[in-house]
Amino acid sequence: MSSTPVKRVPLYFSFAFLFLGSLINFIKASDVNTEAQESNRVIHLPGQPSTPSISQFSGYITVNKDHGRALFYWFFEAQSQPAKKPLVLWFNGGPGCSSIGYGAALELGPLRVSENRTGLHFNKYAWNREANLLFLESPIGVGFSYTNMSSDMNKLDDGFVAEDAYNFLVNWLESYPQFKTRDFFLAGESYAGHYVPQLAELVYDRNKERNRYPHINLKGFIVGNPETDDYYDSKGLLEYAWSHTVISDQLYNEAKQVCDFNLFNWSEECNEVMSILYEKYREIDIYNIYAPSCLTKSTASVADSRRDHSVESLSKVSDRGLRRLRIPGGYDPCYSRYAEEYFNRRDVQSSLHANLKGGKWRVCNNAIFRTYNYTVFSILPIYAKLIKSGLKIWIYSGDTDGRVPVIGSRYCVEALGLPLKSSWGSWFHRHQVAGRMVEYEGLSLVTVRGAGHLVPLNRPSEALALFHSFLTGEQLPTHP
Repeated sequence: MSSTPVKRVPLYFSFAFLFLGSLINFIKASDVNTEAQESNRVIHLPGQPSTPSISQFSGYITVNKDHGRALFYWFFEAQSQPAKKPLVLWFNGGPGCSSIGYGAALELGPLRVSENRTGLHFNKYAWNREANLLFLESPIGVGFSYTNMSSDMNKLDDGFVAEDAYNFLVNWLESYPQFKTRDFFLAGESYAGHYVPQLAELVYDRNKERNRYPHINLKGFIVGNPETDDYYDSKGLLEYAWSHTVISDQLYNEAKQVCDFNLFNWSEECNEVMSILYEKYREIDIYNIYAPSCLTKSTASVADSRRDHSVESLSKVSDRGLRRLRIPGGYDPCYSRYAEEYFNRRDVQSSLHANLKGGKWRVCNNAIFRTYNYTVFSILPIYAKLIKSGLKIWIYSGDTDGRVPVIGSRYCVEALGLPLKSSWGSWFHRHQVAGRMVEYEGLSLVTVRGAGHLVPLNRPSEALALFHSFLTGEQLPTHP
């Protein structure tokens, strides 16, 4: 009995079919991602200058489908060679302050809100000259970010924020897959001194579980005037106020006697003394002590915000009945007003694909600041862990900031006990001393002379030079 031989497809044809199928699926996925990206492209914002051309996108990324939690972002491609430049994710602090209202629109984004209410003007010192720049309104309740489950607002703490930010990042990279393999850095200021290292640690840990989580090409992080360690930050705040003649010798000595900053919650005696210190700072701008105070008539929302910063409303009550006075990070009453006026415009919100869930958009949500669960005393253990991992880590500090002063940041860095790489010295910009810097094995501390809490706002050219050095590895000039 004869049989007809079976014709077999050559092996290379099988590989070719598999490759062709994969290619078709890739093209289909790319088409979907391109469509999704284009739907989030910002064509033109009200009041935006016609030149230069800016490639920008904004919208929402869902971080929890069950609760309807979504975080709002504003993304700017690099001004040149975006396909070759790294991706940087920026956070502002507070907690409760908007990275859109501060970082993007007032500090380091390419479009700044104009003081004359005409709309926007181009920022020639924008950080997207150096990188693709992604701004995130975090946590939920900040700016345009929201949740459909009101109980989520009672859960806000550092761990909750880090988990949502991680989910945002993973899902954003799915929507913008061209950045999946790009060098990735985190950046931020003020209470982002918690957000940034904590998210970096989460990414680092989950990168080691390739079978469960996608790999994110994290290379390092940079934080400005960061809240890092409650003890050293508080000690630095007190010493800075005394050394810069804000408080008397008597008040300084009394505070040293009654305050134990090692305690998570201060004693009533310490709170009383520190409340006097904060009252003295109300005469000037704690965030930039040599800058003139804002005397412009405020809008109602900013006036409310100023009242929210009174010492009576800064107390944080614990389960034990003790309290600790806290003052928000990242507040600027003059510039906040311009941002709030702009982002509350309907035409602006429509152009940004933003959905304001009731009420008004505020540059800082003071309710979050008051109800946030402050559960982490120190970020220094995370620094010690991530320094060993080989990540590039910089801290920069405007030296006229009384809120998170450079003294406290120096204490924090010294507490790590790192080997010295290059000693304390000046760095220069445009033939002038721009600040000081010291390099340790695994971490650099850079100061910016004459800058307050918002360094890119106060010293934009120096801030851009510092950011360029951080990303490229080029040394900051040490001679004029």
